[in-house]
Amino acid sequence: MAISGSPKKMAQDIADGFLSLSPPMLKPYTAADLKTILANLAMVARELRQEQIPQEDVMALKAKNMKLSRLNQAEVVIRAYAKKKRLPV
Repeated sequence: MAISGSPKKMAQDIADGFLSLSPPMLKPYTAADLKTILANLAMVARELRQEQIPQEDVMALKAKNMKLSRLNQAEVVIRAYAKKKRLPV
């Protein structure tokens, strides 16, 4: 099944907490789709790390770290699913 919508938008939704990945949700995706999702997760994470936030703005730092944490967790879920199903990613 092809990814509905933009994969980058999907990665941004994951970072913002609007979408969370789970193994049952990943079933319709092929190995190529999972590679695309992983690439876009990495792209959004790279963009987040480039943001310069003042050290005094604790809430913005917390929000940035939470987004990075969500992206990392999604990557872990995808890699574990691919390993279990023996999909090359």
